[in-house]
Amino acid sequence: MPRHSLRWFIVLLMVILAGVLIWYKMRPKVLEVAVAEVTRGTVEKIVANTRAGTLEACRTANLSPGIGGQISVLNVNEGDSIKKGQLLLELWNNDLKSEAMLAEKEIEAAEAKAAASLLKAQIASREAERMQKLIADNAISEQDADKILTEAKVSQAAYEAASTEIAARRARLGVIKANLERTMLVAPFDGIIAKINGELNEYVTPSPPGIPTPPTIQLLDISCFYVIAPIDEVDAPLVKVDMDARVIMDAFRDKNFPARVRRIDPYVLDLEKQARTVDVEVEFALSIDLDDFLAGYSADVEIITAVEENVLRIPTQALLEGNKVYVYRPHDQKLQDRTVKIGLSNWDNTQITEGLQEGETVIISTDKPGLKDGIRVTISKD
Repeated sequence: MPRHSLRWFIVLLMVILAGVLIWYKMRPKVLEVAVAEVTRGTVEKIVANTRAGTLEACRTANLSPGIGGQISVLNVNEGDSIKKGQLLLELWNNDLKSEAMLAEKEIEAAEAKAAASLLKAQIASREAERMQKLIADNAISEQDADKILTEAKVSQAAYEAASTEIAARRARLGVIKANLERTMLVAPFDGIIAKINGELNEYVTPSPPGIPTPPTIQLLDISCFYVIAPIDEVDAPLVKVDMDARVIMDAFRDKNFPARVRRIDPYVLDLEKQARTVDVEVEFALSIDLDDFLAGYSADVEIITAVEENVLRIPTQALLEGNKVYVYRPHDQKLQDRTVKIGLSNWDNTQITEGLQEGETVIISTDKPGLKDGIRVTISKD
């Protein structure tokens, strides 16, 4: 081959290779997409909390003595299980106990005095009855009779005065015992000691009006639990008492707990820099095991406001703005955009009432750039 022919052959070959390379670089890329099948199943309409809710014990008591004083008795520790009526804490109150003992002795003395007065009154009453007979028989002067009758009345009045004194001393003892009770904390129900703010010999002071201070003892009744969570004011009219719900807690990962709505706050909460919300209380089903629950867990609530059974549904992530979906056509491996009509919807699934058939395939990787009607795609293996 002549040298000039070889040179042209090499140039032609380089041009062809460059053209192939340019075509390879410029050729339309086949998108790889994830798909899901149109199936039949259950779709629920759900109202969820806007911020994390809280797992609450069914009863909480923040206890503090009614008066200030020095802790002299502390019978419990944090985490202890206690019974209703059990003494938890007592302030120094020896002065009140002494006053109570003195008042009891004074009552005993007053009762003895009243008993003596009663005997005198009874004797005087019998003497007065005898005088009445003698007066009827004109056997005694009016002056002597009047003296005896008056003495009987005086004895009766002395007894009544002694009885009144007993009542007054008992009332005083009641006041002392009431003040004594203010130095003691007694459990109002069975529960667990959650927190103690104080030690032996420390001085505790009750909260002044309008100035909240930590309770001396926090008591929790953990025989039952409920969740309180805020929902958006827009969703509040959809929620009714006794609606079914689910509770999801981070501590239990993906486990759902069946529950029901037990209370809806009758007002909207307006917190600064936050959306307006309504607090909803949700209680657990009776069959739930509460042993692993701890008050204070964060919790999310899903309230089921409507349910459709055995309906066509697709993953909600397949639905685009304007109720459009991309349908994958297996025969030519191309996409077809289609507008559908929807029914109930939640984060997971959306009901399809028109526009798709069971068994068709829709694209769920809708965030892929370049998706459009008619392009060729491949199905992701993941």
